[in-house]
Amino acid sequence: MAGVILLVFSAVFLAVYAACNAYMASQESSSAILKRRLHRMAHESSDNGIPDHVRVEIFKQTPLLERLFIRIPMLRNLERMLDHAGLKMALNTFLLITLAVTLSVVAAAYAITVSYPVAALSAVIAVLAALIWLRAMKTRRVDKFTEQLPDVLNMISRSLRAGHSLTNAVELVGQESADPAKELFKTAYEQQKLGLRITDCLANIVNRIDCIDLRFFTTAVTINSEVGGNLAEILDKLAETIRERLKIRRQVRVYTAHGRLSGYVLGTLPIFAFILLQVMMPGYTDVLLKERDGNFMLGTAIAAQILGFIVIKKIITIRI
Repeated sequence: MAGVILLVFSAVFLAVYAACNAYMASQESSSAILKRRLHRMAHESSDNGIPDHVRVEIFKQTPLLERLFIRIPMLRNLERMLDHAGLKMALNTFLLITLAVTLSVVAAAYAITVSYPVAALSAVIAVLAALIWLRAMKTRRVDKFTEQLPDVLNMISRSLRAGHSLTNAVELVGQESADPAKELFKTAYEQQKLGLRITDCLANIVNRIDCIDLRFFTTAVTINSEVGGNLAEILDKLAETIRERLKIRRQVRVYTAHGRLSGYVLGTLPIFAFILLQVMMPGYTDVLLKERDGNFMLGTAIAAQILGFIVIKKIITIRI
């Protein structure tokens, strides 16, 4: 019980510390937010329009802990995923919250089962659940932006036909559209005011959200700036193409709804059955929880369930 109490105390401490960090981050000034954004841009790639001498100065002013995170590829990818998900959360805050939740789950699992393998398995499940949740938030934001993109392209096209420049059209999108398009294009316009070319600013949006349709847009703008042409007509055709792709995607989701529902049922039914047996017949599953052979059988069953869910997911996932 002493170990369980220590785990609970550590989880509470980390949760309170993460909440304090999140509150302090919410009270940041605009200059601090701009500095953090410059740090991210400087570390992402060398072709985003930042001069080398400015990049070196930004590296010198980066905190030591952040520089350590940047050197670890896994943490760097995790920070990029946080940005793609649109979460106003620093990487260290997310890691603290994940660690606090994991310790809480481990303490609860060990208190119930008194089994080290089950506690270790619960820790792995908690970490995977946090990553799955983050990936789901990223996918949700990308889907919402993709739904907005045709209207955004039509807005830029109408602005160009009215005689406005591309910069003014981007500013209009940053003012009139909804998030996440509003935030992304507003950031691009602010970067343009700092001296970057508008094509580089639009290309930087691709680094903040993983959307293939947005890459088509930035490529069209870059080619048009180099060779010329009717950009308004190109954007109208691109918007129509994206609408047709979205229409086909909705039809595919309807056709694969039965397979998705089957996967969800097959994946969650054993979990609910196990919990129901624990509540209605206490001690019935002690062989699985307390015996070594039972732990092995339980772990094998969980691995088989995860593998089956992944296979069903692959079958019903159709790329368009």
